Amino acid sequence: MTDAAVADGDLIARKEGSAGILRLNRPKAINAVTLEMFHDIDKALDVFEADPDVAVILLEGAGERGLCAGGDIRALWESSKIKGDLGKILWRDEYILNARIKKFPKPYVSFMDGIVMGGGVGLSAHSSHRVVTDKTKLAMPEVGLGFFPDVGGTWLLSHSPGEIGTYFGLTGQTMNGPDAIHAGFADTVAPSAKLAALREALTKVRPGVTSAEVKTLIAAFATGETAGPVAAMQGKIDAWFAHDRMEDIVAALQRDGSELALSTLKTLTEKSPRGMVVTLKLMRLARTSRSLEECLVREYRAALEVFASDDFREGVRAAVIDKDRNPKWSPPRIEDVTPEMVAPYFAEIGTDELKFP
Repeated sequence: MTDAAVADGDLIARKEGSAGILRLNRPKAINAVTLEMFHDIDKALDVFEADPDVAVILLEGAGERGLCAGGDIRALWESSKIKGDLGKILWRDEYILNARIKKFPKPYVSFMDGIVMGGGVGLSAHSSHRVVTDKTKLAMPEVGLGFFPDVGGTWLLSHSPGEIGTYFGLTGQTMNGPDAIHAGFADTVAPSAKLAALREALTKVRPGVTSAEVKTLIAAFATGETAGPVAAMQGKIDAWFAHDRMEDIVAALQRDGSELALSTLKTLTEKSPRGMVVTLKLMRLARTSRSLEECLVREYRAALEVFASDDFREGVRAAVIDKDRNPKWSPPRIEDVTPEMVAPYFAEIGTDELKFP
């Protein structure tokens, strides 16, 4: 793999010193990931894994705005409209890649600088060394698209302390760097201004470097912060979101009646009712799951159902296509979401089941 072979593509994959660099290279789209990029990352990881001179993997984003704003939602929307199969193919290959990153045998460092959402979380938050910064804005906003936090998001959110994951998964609210650590999506806050120096140090580690040694190296650049503004609301969030039914969460917020509770309630009323019910069930099931893979299998079943749904097309239309921010959800109210509507999201899908190599 030469620089020239990949230098102008949407993914730049090359060796710099002892580091295998993966740079998402669509800065105008905040590095939104396409199916081809997932395939290119997988191929690059094959090369880096086999090369004894590659000691560490580094994931970064081109441009100033962020690591990755998520998947190529517009392409998925267009395929969904014509009952195409992009969702089936893209999510399968993406989820298999997410699981591979979690188990990658060499230290895998992600620079989660700026915006990190959706598919970008899948490429970074399962890695062994997750570096956030003073500029990090991390979110899983999928319920606002008639979807749910996928790419292993249900696994990550279900392992957040208390009900912090339930809160972030249902509201789609943004985490800063310290809150991303508190929620279990990251490990270290480093100043954005120090990333270049950290990057330089990572390209100079010796082949065979251990994960513990990489952790120590990164710690030399860290601020030591581990909790942000949302962590300070843990007690309230735990009380509001400790329920297994959306109706009970809404009722708890209404009972509280504080400005914070009512603003949280307003945020929920903007999301897809069906998306929230499905999300809550996925997160609760993830709590007793044994592995990321188990959650990804469940997410894949639900994703295929989402892809065929009017809510997904309407959510993307309102947020990305027409940008009128006024989706007409089906059904429009949480209390109208029946068990019969939700059941297909959790049904086995036969030969289409997600399988890992």
